Amino acid sequence: MVMPIVEAVAQQITRAEAEADMLEMSCSNGSINPALELDENIGECESSDWKEKEKQLHGYDNDVGSTVCTIEKENEKEKEQQNLPPAETGRKSREDKYNGIFKVMCLCVAYSATIGGLTTITGTSTNLIFAEQFNTRYPACQCINFGSWFILSIPITVIILLLSWVWLQWLFLGFDFKNMFKCGKKKTAREEASAQVIQEEYKKLGPISYPEIVTLVLFILMTLLWFTREPGFIPGWSSLFPKYKGYATDSTTALVIGLLFFIIPAKTFSRTSNGENTGIGYTPLITWKEFQSCMPWEIAILVGGGFALADGCEVSKLSEWVAAKLAPLGSLPLWLIILISCLIVTSVTEVASNPATITIFLPILSPLAEAIHVNPLFILIPATLCTSFAFLLPVANPANAIVFSYGHLTVMDMVKAGLGINIIGVAVVMLAIMTWIVPIFDLYVYPNWAPNISSTNSTGL
Repeated sequence: MVMPIVEAVAQQITRAEAEADMLEMSCSNGSINPALELDENIGECESSDWKEKEKQLHGYDNDVGSTVCTIEKENEKEKEQQNLPPAETGRKSREDKYNGIFKVMCLCVAYSATIGGLTTITGTSTNLIFAEQFNTRYPACQCINFGSWFILSIPITVIILLLSWVWLQWLFLGFDFKNMFKCGKKKTAREEASAQVIQEEYKKLGPISYPEIVTLVLFILMTLLWFTREPGFIPGWSSLFPKYKGYATDSTTALVIGLLFFIIPAKTFSRTSNGENTGIGYTPLITWKEFQSCMPWEIAILVGGGFALADGCEVSKLSEWVAAKLAPLGSLPLWLIILISCLIVTSVTEVASNPATITIFLPILSPLAEAIHVNPLFILIPATLCTSFAFLLPVANPANAIVFSYGHLTVMDMVKAGLGINIIGVAVVMLAIMTWIVPIFDLYVYPNWAPNISSTNSTGL
């Protein structure tokens, strides 16, 4: 949704720069006077001849003098070839600058779409899969909900976004603090022209429409219902249905709001000159045909397959076998176990889809936490967050593929930028799980809702 806007802005800036460059080139070409240049060349030749005669009169070696003069002339020619005209040099520097800006804009769109999804349970499919599988495996735990996830993830998202901006700025544009943070700086003619283009494109969008207003209202309502279902510090609206405890979940809110999209009409009634309402064919905001074409059925099937895989691991006792094999890892420090899990998940998710990665690793990491007698959230939360860190390759993430298709980026651009973002993401997640997430879920205490497997705990807790 955002990339077409970025591409339109990039095209407008390129077009404005091309027109300005043509104007500058025409002005600079008209100011050149060949006669003056010819006179200067003749004067330089005459002065060099006079210097040669003067050297001969003073007894200098003619061969040495001619050799020195030839070397000086060759050096001057090389400098002239390297030193382009000011207009051409300025044009090339502006092209490099705007190419870097376009790359940063594209990467910002791709990376922020992924990083922003970490904030909520519904933001990414990996968060949804984690929440559903966790609640299925540990039904007695009611600590994972929309509010608690938002509290733990919003600082992570903000820190990663800020550090990612610093990294991309330094990598493609460099840091010029004097120009970046100089307040009250007068805009150049080019910057004013670019700002005017953006304003014109914004005006073409027109006022907000009725369907957009309804969608915004429903989105705000859904968010409020998610936050107030079980806020934790006060009773939520789910307590209004004590007879149906456990049935009012985040999915209930999503289904109710989604149903309203099929009921609310997409157009309002219009009035005639007589003041009477004219009938309009009823069309909801979303039709079933549009829903079928936009619904990611492959994600739904993949999520369902993940639930079947997790249940199969439980029934077949595979999870217990994996837990017994992973028990020796308890001799390692806890932070090292979490770091190894994060690095493995981050590496696998670069070549496999995010939902497939989390579906494979959740049934493995849960028994691992139980075997070493550690709160499962201590390992599952970092692994779930790191599953979304698919920044390295264009095929690693749908957002990366969409941005890469516009042609402003190369594979090496994404590899260099994505490697830094991956390191930043893993580092911030490790900082979070060892600091502010601990008191939210009391992670240093093995919970009652987790199975108690007899094992020697040597993680240093």
